[in-house]
Amino acid sequence: MKKIFVAGHKGMVGSAIVRQLKKQPDVELILRDKTQLDLLNQDSVTVFFENEEIDQIYLAAAKVGGIVANNAYPAEFIYENLMIECNIVHSAHLAGINDLLFLGSSCIYPKFAEQPMKEQALLTGILEPTNEPYAIAKIAGIKLCESYNRQYARNYRSVMPTNLYGENDNFHPENSHVIPALLRRFHEAKVSGVPEVVAWGSGAPRREFLHVDDMAAACIHIMNLDAAVYESNTQPMLSHINVGTGVDCTIRELVEAVAGVVGYLGKITFDSSKPDGAPRKLMDTSCVNALGWRHSISLHSGLARTYEWFLENHDKFRC
Repeated sequence: MKKIFVAGHKGMVGSAIVRQLKKQPDVELILRDKTQLDLLNQDSVTVFFENEEIDQIYLAAAKVGGIVANNAYPAEFIYENLMIECNIVHSAHLAGINDLLFLGSSCIYPKFAEQPMKEQALLTGILEPTNEPYAIAKIAGIKLCESYNRQYARNYRSVMPTNLYGENDNFHPENSHVIPALLRRFHEAKVSGVPEVVAWGSGAPRREFLHVDDMAAACIHIMNLDAAVYESNTQPMLSHINVGTGVDCTIRELVEAVAGVVGYLGKITFDSSKPDGAPRKLMDTSCVNALGWRHSISLHSGLARTYEWFLENHDKFRC
């Protein structure tokens, strides 16, 4: 029986990993919420790992949020993410835990990185200022894993997901990402009979989106790859692996797709006076594809599943 600790098991990615691991008969899940284990407290984390005979760790715990939250709370974003990473990685090493998967973010790449973004683009340019503290914390997490691998021959791997969405997402009206924000806005507009919904920006920028269940499948796949297979397909040695669809769409196409899934029949306009952000953000997924993984959930199917979950849960969870 393999004992697996999922840090952040109540979050969107962590809960998706848990759902898939529960289907495996040879897995015993070790789960702790914030009231049971404070990941910001190094002593607590160290004692926890000393007392549990854990085989694998999925480090999905993080402080996350959209552009508004990143702008409003930069200190919390860099501090809490750095502490969580350092406490878990270091304590895992002290406890002799050899297998760990760290989840980062595509915001680690430079603001003007060549598209599609390759893993080698890391640290080649300036970051997007609005989420720089969060990005720096995630870059530190990558280098933390890389350093323990180099010095102690650990098997600490890092994956960088593109924009994620899906069940158990955060649908907060101010602090959520684009897909949950749009789903909630169009739902409320439909229910209230609002004749027009205004979307920020021109609608021209292109973005890539990955359903969280696909991300969970990729995490489990990469975690369990044989070391020889992993190393032979990540040469020259990469510190992390991109995970995405390799396909993007315009924000206008996304907005129209969300409206269609929700069933909103009113007018949709775009406020081009609002900032667009980067013109394009697309991940190069050739490495993860070479390792034998590809996404399986289309954007339309994923949006429909996410809206169904929202309808069933929005009165109870994270909104």
